[in-house]
Amino acid sequence: MSQASIVEQAPGVFLLSGVLDYLSGPALREQGGRLIGASQAEVCVIDCGAVEKSSSVGLSLLLAFMRDAKAAAKSLAVRGLPADMRDIASVSGLLEVLPLEG
Repeated sequence: MSQASIVEQAPGVFLLSGVLDYLSGPALREQGGRLIGASQAEVCVIDCGAVEKSSSVGLSLLLAFMRDAKAAAKSLAVRGLPADMRDIASVSGLLEVLPLEG
């Protein structure tokens, strides 16, 4: 089974880590949505710096987390997007959609 997690490191800062694939995706989707909704922060940041490997599932998670933040009237930014996720985002035209930090 793929090892992956999402945890709130600081108020509104969520660390996404491990291998993001079809095995880890569903649990991360559910857990991340709950964390974003429950956070007291008005601005949420998804830190992808600890992602080891990602399929397109990783980008799907980020898009879902964007929807979760919007539904909770929060803004969201993505930090530390790894090269493999950036490559998939570029090919699929999502670099312009993702709210990348810096």
